[in-house]
Amino acid sequence: MEEEIAQEHGLLFSIIFIFCVFFGVFIGFFVSWFNLIYIALHKVDEESRKHGGELVAEVLQSHGVKFVFTLVGGHISPILVAAEAAGIQVVDTRHEVTGVFAADAVARLSRTIGVAAVTAGPGLTNTVTAVKNAQLAESPLLLIGGAAAGMLKGRGALQDIDQMSLFRSICKYCVSVTSVRDIVPSLRYAIQEAQSGTPGPVFVEFPIDILYPYALVKKEVLGSRRSSGLRARLVSWYLKNYVDNLFAGAWEPRDITPLPPIIRHPTGKDIQRSAELLSRAKRPLLLLGSQATLPPTSIHSIRRSVEALGVPCFLGGMSRGLLGKNSPLQVRHQRREALKEADLVILAGTVCDFRLSYGRVLPRGVPVIAVNRDKDQLYRNSDMFWKPSLAVCGDVGSFLQELSMFLVDYKCSPDWLQQLQERDAAREKQNHEMSLEPTDKYLNPLKLLYEVEKILPDNAILVADGGDFVGTAAYILRPRGPLGWLDPGAFGTLGVGGGFALGAKLCHPDAEVWILYGDGSCGFSVAEIDTMTRHKVPVIALVGNDAAWTQIAREQVPMFGSSVGCKLAYTDYQEVSKGYGGKGFLVSDDSSDLSSILKSAQSLCQEGHTVLVNALIGSSKFREGSISV
Repeated sequence: MEEEIAQEHGLLFSIIFIFCVFFGVFIGFFVSWFNLIYIALHKVDEESRKHGGELVAEVLQSHGVKFVFTLVGGHISPILVAAEAAGIQVVDTRHEVTGVFAADAVARLSRTIGVAAVTAGPGLTNTVTAVKNAQLAESPLLLIGGAAAGMLKGRGALQDIDQMSLFRSICKYCVSVTSVRDIVPSLRYAIQEAQSGTPGPVFVEFPIDILYPYALVKKEVLGSRRSSGLRARLVSWYLKNYVDNLFAGAWEPRDITPLPPIIRHPTGKDIQRSAELLSRAKRPLLLLGSQATLPPTSIHSIRRSVEALGVPCFLGGMSRGLLGKNSPLQVRHQRREALKEADLVILAGTVCDFRLSYGRVLPRGVPVIAVNRDKDQLYRNSDMFWKPSLAVCGDVGSFLQELSMFLVDYKCSPDWLQQLQERDAAREKQNHEMSLEPTDKYLNPLKLLYEVEKILPDNAILVADGGDFVGTAAYILRPRGPLGWLDPGAFGTLGVGGGFALGAKLCHPDAEVWILYGDGSCGFSVAEIDTMTRHKVPVIALVGNDAAWTQIAREQVPMFGSSVGCKLAYTDYQEVSKGYGGKGFLVSDDSSDLSSILKSAQSLCQEGHTVLVNALIGSSKFREGSISV
């Protein structure tokens, strides 16, 4: 009996296998004939010198792309050449990861698509960290990647790897373009997808044989030898049809205008219910995250809406600076204590991840309104530590704007606002007093940062790239206005400084861009001073140099009694800057005129020089108890 069943199963398996083989052959045969018919109907212009890179450039230009960041490679040369010819500035960096970080910054500050183009294989693998960072930071980013010729994939071609598998988990959309005629529709859809819903990175792969001119591709594929023998002639016929299929219909007119992003907005019911909850609150708190700065609502309209609501707020991520330098509504310190006392909390793009202790800091028994474009983030950890009273899946900026128009006469308790302001003032006083304390050696980091705060102009953009020093700076320095602060976001990536500053200065050439480096993070992108010098993109880099990975050492040393891996040297980063074509200053103690050195750095930057100030700092107790995981 068992043998009969096994035989039946074996027969069934054989039938299924044969069916699949024949079905595969049929599909392959059908596709081949379809391609031959398409080639016959859409004749290839064998004399044309046009190439696929020109189509890429046309689409980018039509979408308002002003910059393409790259590290050059033969796989993508046609794209770069065509982009430059189309008036798009091509900015070549010293590392591919910097190019993606720069595109990320452009996306955030211009509120449109940022673009990076890199070569195949190692060029793309070098971008993975920055692409993942853009995904978690919700930045609309287009990564263009070169690739081996379509027919050579898996055959040992130079720098050929399975790039699609590499990026599928960290991109919203991935596509490998298989013919010249598919370039335009593939790019248009990819850019739309990057900006729709929850923004994020997309990856478009361009095999090398769809980017170069027909004559060159044909020569490379068919070779120069004349075919002899039936088999050789059949191979030549196949290869000729392969090339013709790549270019069939290539230059026919196609729509290159942008496809509108698809963005979900709050419903009228969402707004009405939120208004009801807020109208009953006396001690509300508004926690704004990066999503509050996303289009389509203008950043200035979002600011006016928050000010009209009059709800005290904590600003995080890209929303830092939204209310300017000295808004009475912004609370900067002791968020945990404020949350304990609030009678309503609005999470406007703020996620209950590690930054909110997974929701454990939210008060019990208090209404919580959560607003987020992403459903997963909207409910993150709500199964464990908190529950939203109202969950609004939609655009945060639109929500704030509509809510402020609905609640024209609402005002929270003046006593509540005063209480938070007084608490903030007391903490600011403590911080200032701590800045006057002597350190074991070198400069007090708080004093250094207070000196920077004094001289920052209204158009300053601050780029945060570091651990302990930058964590301190986040409490001392005040962004001057909306989109005036750039940090990596939830991924906590080190090394963003050079790329973010490059993108920021290109977007806002009149702004004074500062990189706030820890000495550890400085090592990742200090080479981009060369890029800034070559492309005439001057910025100021301030290195808080304590010769250590201090954020890690704060835990590791007391916990395990060892500083292994945490020690660095007081490296002369100012000399490194000079070697890359920039200027450099060293400041190490109070006897040097710190203020005049910082102002000299500003003057040199205004003259067109990138300047690095290497500030040797001692230890302070300001961040005692901070954690790095």
